[in-house]
Amino acid sequence: MKAKDGNGTGARAHGIVVMGVSGTGKTTLSERLGAQLDCPVLEGDAFHSAENVAKMRTGHALTDADRWPWLDRLGAAIGKTARNGGTAIAACSALRRVYRERLRAAAGVPLYFVFLDTDAQEIARRMNGRKDHYMPPSLLDSQLATLERPTADECALTLDAGLPPETLAAQALGWVKGA
Repeated sequence: MKAKDGNGTGARAHGIVVMGVSGTGKTTLSERLGAQLDCPVLEGDAFHSAENVAKMRTGHALTDADRWPWLDRLGAAIGKTARNGGTAIAACSALRRVYRERLRAAAGVPLYFVFLDTDAQEIARRMNGRKDHYMPPSLLDSQLATLERPTADECALTLDAGLPPETLAAQALGWVKGA
């Protein structure tokens, strides 16, 4: 990680994936990181098929079979975007280790995972306050049941989603730059 890219992170082409269950602030942090690094931000939700969105909108959790094509599309987009500009930021739940590995394989560039974590009551409060989002709060329990927190052998940083976005961004950027 010695070559400088256009975004000053000190790395060659790479992606930063802000991950966690719905309602933890992935989009907010991703947008802040993208603005600070002057790089593209990919919203993982935009890569879901219409069928996946309809399924979630009606309160049904996705299966792995539903997720594989979505992860492949998003991972490929992260890789292409990073190779074109040096850094790509993506907001994606990436709940299980196998999903993170799938994203890495599809991206073909190093990925840094920033895991936003907080208690279920806070997440539910946030989800209940959102307008016009297809993910109903009723799916929070299934997301928490699916979640496999990153382990020490993964390239991941766990942050308290209750912290202000500017604090989270500073912590994430400091970690990526030091990696």
